[in-house]
Amino acid sequence: MKTYIAYFGLLFISTSLWLAPTDEYEVADGYSIDFKSKDPSGSFKEMDGKISYDANSPENAKFDLTIDVASINTGNGMQNKKAQTEEWFDGKKYPKIKFKSTKVEKKGSDLVITGDLTVKGTTKTYSIPASVSQNGNKVTFKGTFSVSRSDFKVGKKSDVVPDAMKVSYVVPASKK
Repeated sequence: MKTYIAYFGLLFISTSLWLAPTDEYEVADGYSIDFKSKDPSGSFKEMDGKISYDANSPENAKFDLTIDVASINTGNGMQNKKAQTEEWFDGKKYPKIKFKSTKVEKKGSDLVITGDLTVKGTTKTYSIPASVSQNGNKVTFKGTFSVSRSDFKVGKKSDVVPDAMKVSYVVPASKK
C-alpha cells in the first residue's frame, strides 16, 4: 500500500510541475531583426508577439511572433518598395511574417526553438538557436540562423541575390 501512495504522490508532484504556469511576456522595445547577404542586407523595424517562458522549465516555452513586412529597411528606398512586390514578399497579400513555436529544447545554457515560420503564405519548420539572458522582469533571446528564400518563393533564383539569408535577432520581452 505504501508503494501505491508513494507512486501517486510522485505522479501528482510531476503532473503539478508540468502544469505549472509559465510567465507571460510581450515583445519589448529594443528588438532587432537583421538579415544579411552579399546583397541585399537590412532589417525589419516592426515586430510584435507574446512569449511564455520560465527559466526553470524552458521546454514549456511558447513563442508567437509577427514581423510587419512593410517595415523592411534595406537602406535603399527602391529596394524597400521592390521587396513589397508580388515577386518578393507580396506585402499587400501577405503583410506579416509569422513564427509560432512547436517545441523548445535546452542545449547547454542555450535553447533551440523549433516552430512554424510562415512567409508569403508558405509555412516551413525551422529550428532557431537562442541564447537567453534574464534581468528582473525582462528576458532577452538572441541568435543567428539562415533562411532559404526559395523555401518561401521570395524572389527568383539569381546570381546577384543569394538564396540563403543570414538572420540575426535580439528579442527582449517584458513580463506582462
